[in-house]
Amino acid sequence: MNTDPRRLKNSMNDGCFVVSDSIPKAVYPILNALAFAAIQLRGTLMRGHFDSSVVLPLGQNSDGDSQVPMDIYADRLFHDVLKDQDVAWYASEEREEVAAMRKAGRYAVAIDPLDGSSNVNINISVGSIFSLYPAESTGEKSFLRPPRDQIAAGYFIYGPQTWLMLTCGNGVMSYVFDPETGMFRRENSALNIPDQSLEFAINMSNYHHWSKPVRAYVDACINPNPEGSGKPFNMRWIASLVAEAQRILTRGGVFLYPNDRRPGYEEGRLRHVYECGPIAFLIEQAGGLATDCRVPIMEKKAQSLHSRTPFVFGCKSNVDEVRDFHDRPDHELSALFAARGLFRGE
Repeated sequence: MNTDPRRLKNSMNDGCFVVSDSIPKAVYPILNALAFAAIQLRGTLMRGHFDSSVVLPLGQNSDGDSQVPMDIYADRLFHDVLKDQDVAWYASEEREEVAAMRKAGRYAVAIDPLDGSSNVNINISVGSIFSLYPAESTGEKSFLRPPRDQIAAGYFIYGPQTWLMLTCGNGVMSYVFDPETGMFRRENSALNIPDQSLEFAINMSNYHHWSKPVRAYVDACINPNPEGSGKPFNMRWIASLVAEAQRILTRGGVFLYPNDRRPGYEEGRLRHVYECGPIAFLIEQAGGLATDCRVPIMEKKAQSLHSRTPFVFGCKSNVDEVRDFHDRPDHELSALFAARGLFRGE
């Protein structure tokens, strides 16, 4: 797995996707470098020559999640392609500290190099999530700020096709990788999430650990009020954040990863800087909404590089309804749970 930056630099000069008026010229070289790294990572994943030493956990990263060799490879790959770019700071979910890059760099890049890496050995879509901020005097100042300050954000998703979903603050652009040309091809002018959908995604195995508002909302999705005209929702759960985001960006729905009572999940599980901030930017630019169940993620400042947050995103009306359940008084939630709960006696 060669990540020699000299070899990579010589291969990026032709461009990996066509520059557009929607992309600021100053950040295009950075986005192009990220796209080149994604193409290399795609090739490694597609070859599929994995043995147990590649896909089995080798330990934990600084955020407490299991790490496999592909996580390390992806992190080094993205880091190496950014060495000669206009980047002052590089923050990765796989690194405890921010890495200093070019002293005069104007930008800071945060990345989850291989989101969902535990799914590689079962051939479920995985991805790379990234965001760009204006560089400040220190790495922490560059990233510990509201996601509203992002200049650009997006993700690459490696599945049956390799896609790039990108926003620079004026809508969401989608690109698909064309193996014949070796470039990402623009697929549409803009993406727009519908206002409402009858699909929700959540890990139902954690039902007993959720707060009353979350359980009441899920109960209402599955067992709508018989006196109303609502229809039951369909449930989806892929356990891959980029795959969930791709589905919602292309056809709508709502995704929930709330906090719960389990140790280590009190503040949620997904990372604010590396996952939730970039996805929230994309979702809002496509007309959706992203919150921590109450507060918009785009307005919420991360407390540390690896801090976590509850995360709900998708169609605006659906996300607003989740927030409404969190604003209801406890006696009302208890009554709803007694009437429609999946499990009684709690």
